[in-house]
Amino acid sequence: MQLEDLDVAVDNGSIDTVLLALTDMQGRLQGKRLHGRYFMDEVAGGGSEGCNYLLAVDVDMNTVDGYAMSSWNSGYGDFVMRPDFATLRRVPWQPGTAMVLADLETTAGEPVYASPRQILRRQLDRLAAHGLTAYAGTELEFVLYRDTYEQAFRKNYRDLEPANQYNVDYSMLGTARVEPLLRRIRNDMYGAGLVPESAKGECNFGQHEIAFRYAEALTCADNHVIYKNGAKEIAAQEGMALTFMAKPNDREGNSCHIHFSLRGDDDRSAMLGDGPAHLSVTGQRAVAGLLATMREFSLLFAPNINSYKRYQPGSFAPTALRWGVDNRTCALRMAGHGQGMRVENRVPGGDVNPYLAIAALVAGAVHGIENELALEDEFVGNAYDDAHAPRVPSTLRDAHELWELSPTAREAFGAEVVAHYANMAKVELAAYDAAVTDWELRRGFERL
Repeated sequence: MQLEDLDVAVDNGSIDTVLLALTDMQGRLQGKRLHGRYFMDEVAGGGSEGCNYLLAVDVDMNTVDGYAMSSWNSGYGDFVMRPDFATLRRVPWQPGTAMVLADLETTAGEPVYASPRQILRRQLDRLAAHGLTAYAGTELEFVLYRDTYEQAFRKNYRDLEPANQYNVDYSMLGTARVEPLLRRIRNDMYGAGLVPESAKGECNFGQHEIAFRYAEALTCADNHVIYKNGAKEIAAQEGMALTFMAKPNDREGNSCHIHFSLRGDDDRSAMLGDGPAHLSVTGQRAVAGLLATMREFSLLFAPNINSYKRYQPGSFAPTALRWGVDNRTCALRMAGHGQGMRVENRVPGGDVNPYLAIAALVAGAVHGIENELALEDEFVGNAYDDAHAPRVPSTLRDAHELWELSPTAREAFGAEVVAHYANMAKVELAAYDAAVTDWELRRGFERL
């Protein structure tokens, strides 16, 4: 949607509300609902302000200590939400509504470097210096329940009714059971400018995946957060609830496989060549860089306590940091062929912030290219059984330490960003360490 189209729609009354949204550290949309005419007259040209604590709170929106950009000592000031009109679109699942995503600036006009969208922009600029452009596609899985979000809350998220009572992976019958919702999500996302490709069932009870066409990296991340927020809104409107939690129960977790490729100035694959697995020298160095940085950047792929509970042997969630051709036991799977060849990172879960995860992929690729890293041999067989492979960190505590102490992360992202997201992990760890869990109560209330 063009800004001129929005002006006409506001004038004729077909749009009366504009959502001005930013993506927070947790990958959620935050922002304001603005009257359409006010947006056109006052906000479109200069942006709007929001409290800078939006990038310095925990998942419950509690103000927490440890952030340089925002605190009680600094008075919790504002930053500016500057609309990026390349993201302007209608919101079909809300009447009379349009949305535009924002980039964040300080009130002095400087970029807010810890903003997820700015972090990705910076890494894409580093890649562009090598004459390369990144493309990505994210495959988000969710588990769907017949309960509403309010009912789930009242039940303490226990004993919910999944939308399917058995494994419906690729099942046409199983997906037909919930096709009215899947169809509405696909069609509403198409109306919002995304390009849906398919929907399919998955292994967990009530688990499904809707896939969208790949795009340039920033657009992919934008589409991801719009879809994720919109799918929850649509499910709620239909009296259901869905979750993108990495591990919502003891069965299969929700993954978010990220397909990643590089193109040169000629808009053709920069990864395709005559080397192993048909990789070019650039492709080999990029994949080697992804492997070399995966452990240190794992905080950006798996940002929460729950994220690490996906990584179980034989679960289709990787544990070994190996690469292989069409090998789903490896963390990195080479997929596709010809100009469509790409690397699939199987580490992230459905709780991932796409800007941060794709930024980590770009930074890893740049690291491999700039340091001319050699690619190890392709892994053939079951990578879960490889006793010599480096491993995905098993806890958020391990990932936090790797990230905070990583000179590679500091070089790629800067000390400010490293400190900001290290503090995010510290906050989550402190909250988790202080919590009394159901597991502890069941084991200890009477018997200890």
